[in-house]
Amino acid sequence: MTIKVHIDRLLVERQMTVTELSTRVGITMANISILKNGKAKAIRFSTLEGLCDVLECQPGELLEYIEDKK
Repeated sequence: MTIKVHIDRLLVERQMTVTELSTRVGITMANISILKNGKAKAIRFSTLEGLCDVLECQPGELLEYIEDKK
């Protein structure tokens, strides 16, 4: 299974920079990069809540489950 994070798409739609997102959510740009590049193994609910608040979205708009094909 794969979880895809759509931060890039939401940033473009909201006309927001990664720097602005980082500042407003209170997480480092490095951690946003880890999320954007699919390298994250976990995400705290408080971080997910902050991202959804700042990006004005629901968790389902930010995260997508992609089933592995066998």
